[in-house]
Amino acid sequence: MAPDSNINAAGFRRYFANTSWLMGHRVLSMLVTLFVGVYIARYLGPEQFGLLSYAGSFVALFTALASLGLDSIVIRELVKDPDRRNELLGTAFWLKCGGAVLMWGCIITAVAFTSNDAQTNILIAIIAFAVIFQAFNVIDYNYQAQVKSKYVVFVQIIQLVVSSATKIILVCLSAPLVWFACVFLLDALVIAGGLTIVYMCNRGMLCSWEWHWQIAKKLLRDSWPLILSGIAISVYLRIGQVMIKEMLDAEQVGLYAAAARLSEAWYFIPVAISSSVFPAIINAKKTNEALYYQRLQKLYYLMVLIALTIALPTTFIAPWVIGLLYGSAYLPSAGVLSIHIWTGVFVFLGIASGKWFLAENYINKNLYRTLFGMVINIAANLILIPVYGIVGAAIAALLGQLSSDLLYDMVDKQTYPSLKMKLNALNPIKLLFYSWQSILSFKKARL
Repeated sequence: MAPDSNINAAGFRRYFANTSWLMGHRVLSMLVTLFVGVYIARYLGPEQFGLLSYAGSFVALFTALASLGLDSIVIRELVKDPDRRNELLGTAFWLKCGGAVLMWGCIITAVAFTSNDAQTNILIAIIAFAVIFQAFNVIDYNYQAQVKSKYVVFVQIIQLVVSSATKIILVCLSAPLVWFACVFLLDALVIAGGLTIVYMCNRGMLCSWEWHWQIAKKLLRDSWPLILSGIAISVYLRIGQVMIKEMLDAEQVGLYAAAARLSEAWYFIPVAISSSVFPAIINAKKTNEALYYQRLQKLYYLMVLIALTIALPTTFIAPWVIGLLYGSAYLPSAGVLSIHIWTGVFVFLGIASGKWFLAENYINKNLYRTLFGMVINIAANLILIPVYGIVGAAIAALLGQLSSDLLYDMVDKQTYPSLKMKLNALNPIKLLFYSWQSILSFKKARL
C-alpha cells in the first residue's frame, strides 16, 4: 500500500484548512497591498518612492538580528514538546527583544558610513522602531505549531484594513513622505496588539510566560546559523536597492523597487504553503521516511509549477503591466520586471528546501548556501550596475538566487537528496507528469 494511503483523513483536512486560511489571507493581502502600493507609488513619484523603499531596504538588512533566526526553531520545539509552551514562548519573546536592541545598535553604526541626508535617516529610524514590536510574533509561532493559523489571519486582516485605509487617507490629504514611514509603525502596533488579544481570548496568559536560561542557550545554539543566514538573505534581497542608491540615485531605486515589488508579491505563496505543511513533514520524518521524502518531492513540484505559471506570462506582458499599474513615469521598470520575475522559481524552491535543511538539522549548510548566494549577488551588483543600471541589479538578483538555491547543492554531497528532488521538479517531463497526476487526483476526489 502506498504511504500516502495511510494519511489520516482528519489530519489531512486540518492541514488543508490551515493552508486555506493562510493562502486566502495572503491572496487578499497581495491584491490589496499591490493596488494600494501602486496608488502610493503614483502619488510619491519615482524619487520619493525610491527614498521610502531605500529606507525600508536599509532596515531590512538588519532585521534578521531582531528575529534571531528563531521562527522555525521555536515552531519545531513547540511541535516536539507542546507542554513547554510557556517556557518556549517567554524565552523566545525576550530573546527577540534583545535582538531588536542589537539591531538598533548596528543600524546606528551603519548609517554613519552612508551619504544619507537627515530626511532619509528619519525614515530609517521610524521604520526601525517598528521592528521592536515584532517580538510579539512568538504568538504566531504558537498557532503555526498547532496548525491553527486562522487566529493569526484574523489579526492580519484587521491590520491590512487599517494600514490600507491609513495610506489612502494620507494620499488624499497630500501628506508628506515621513507619514508614510509612520504607517510601518502603525502596522507593527496593530499586529502586536491583535495577537495579544487573540492569545488571551484563547485562554493564553502572557504573565505565564517564563524565561529559562537553558532554553535560551539551546535556542541560540540551534538558531545562530539561521541568524547569519537571515542576514545573508536580507542582504541579497535588499542590497540591490541600497547599492543602486549609492551608485546611481533615489529615482532609480524607485524604478527598481516598483518592479521588484510586483515580482516579490508572489513570495507569500511558498511561505504560506511550506509553513503550513512543515508540521506534517516533521511528523512524517518521525514515522515514515518514504512518506517524508514523498511529501517533500510533491512540495518541490508544486513550488516550481506555481513559479513558472507566474514567470512565463509576466516576461512577455511586463511593459503592459508596468504602464497600466504605475503609469508612464515607471516604464523603465519593465525590463527589470521581465528578469526579476524569474528569481521566483529559485525563491520558491529555496523556501521549500529550507524546510528540508531544518528537518535534517543541516542548519549550518543552510547558512553556507545563503552566504554563497549573497557573495555572488554583491559581486554581480558591483559589476553589472555600473554597466546596465537597474537591469544589471535584476540580473544580479537572479544570479544570487540561482547560486544559493541550486548551484550550492551541486558542490555539497550531503545536499544531494535535496538536489535530486529539485532537478526532478525542474525536469519538464516529470513536472508535466506530476501536473497530470494532480489533475487526475483532483477529478477523482470530486467524484
